[in-house]
Parts: sequence; structure tokens; C-alpha cells
Amino acid sequence: MELTFEELQASATEDEIAAEMAVAKTTAVAGFTRKRPAERNTFPDHLPRERVVIDPPAACECCGGTRLRKLGEDVTQTLESIPRQWKVVETVREKFTCRDCEKISQAPAPFHVIPRGWAGPSLLAMILFEKFGQHQPLNRQIERYAREGVPISLSTAADAVGAACAVLDPLLRLVEAHVMAADRLHGDDTTVPVLALGKCDGGRCWTYVRDDRPFGGAEGVSDILCKRRFGSLIALSAS
Repeated sequence: MELTFEELQASATEDEIAAEMAVAKTTAVAGFTRKRPAERNTFPDHLPRERVVIDPPAACECCGGTRLRKLGEDVTQTLESIPRQWKVVETVREKFTCRDCEKISQAPAPFHVIPRGWAGPSLLAMILFEKFGQHQPLNRQIERYAREGVPISLSTAADAVGAACAVLDPLLRLVEAHVMAADRLHGDDTTVPVLALGKCDGGRCWTYVRDDRPFGGAEGVSDILCKRRFGSLIALSAS
């Protein structure tokens, strides 16, 4: 019996040594608890919400009883878009005549961004942003407007863009003077293809940024975008 115990003790010691050697060859992994994935927020919080409540059933679908109590609700979110709307603003200025002096009195004419202009400020801003910000040519814009039921000629839209650029030119010059007066400027040179008559010409966009915050300054970010085309420097936008 003693010999049997010695053999069992020796075999147990060999098993322990083999287990220790196997553990030494492995890599310890820290335990972790699997977290439940957070619910994905598909739609931004700043979008307005319209709550549509479907009429609940008046009776139980199983037994037909009418003693129903609200247990909870399921909400299904759907992203929707409201189509663009066009309208004509008619500004009426009534005329009045004086019975004493026979003079005519009338309120002054409303302000127009372009003198005697036909387009409102929102329409002008949309045309300019799509042309310079979204790189949409005027011919594509007027085709889309025509499909929406508002035909605008290409020459009329081009005249509006030119007049609006002339109106914004003083503001652009002020921003340009502010940016160029900085001690440090950040510049970028980007080549862009430009559609020309019968070919694709090359253009260059130069962006100059004034930002003194990384250097301890109090000035914010100001930039000006310039475009080189056909040898002439044209300032397009500033912010």
C-alpha cells in the first residue's frame, strides 16, 4: 500500500509540474463584461419632430372587451423632407391724395438687394451658394427651376449673379484687408478643372486663412478664397 501511495504521489507531482509549464506558456487575458450596444441615434436631435398618434383599438382583439388600459407605446421614426416652395411676394404701396393741397402721398418703395431687382434675397443667396459653394453651373440650376415650374432664362440668372457679386464686393474687400493684415497666413493652392468652350481648362483656387489661436492670439478664423482663371484673379467668397 505504501508503494502505491508513493507512485500516486509521484504521478501527481508530475501532473502539477506539467500543468505549471502549460500555464507558463499561455497568455493571461483579463476578464471583461460584454456591454450592451448603445442605441444608435439615426437622426440629429436638432431636427423638429412631428408626433403622429394612431387611434388605438376600441376593443380587445382577443375577447372583445372594452376595458382597455395603456401599457406602453412603440415609436417608429421616419426621416421626411418638405419640398422647396416658390412664391411671389406682392408689395402693395397704396397712394393717397390730399383734399386740401391735392398732393399724393405714398410709402417708400421696399429695399432690394439689386436695384429694381426681380429676385428676393433668399433666392439670390441660393443661386450664389449653388454656383460658388456647390459648383453648380447656372444652366443646370435653371433647368431644375424650370422642372419645378419656375422658368428663368440663363441671361437673367447671369445678370443677377453679376449684380449680386458687385453688391458684395465691398464686404469682400473688408474681409480681404482683415485677412491680409495678419502677421501669419496659412495658404493652400488647389488645381481644379474648369469647363471652357469645347474643352476643359485648368484653374487654381487659393485659400488664405488667418488663425492666431495656435499661437496664443485672440483672433478667430478668417479666410478668403481666390480663383485664378484665364490669367485674372477673381475673389469668389469670404467668411
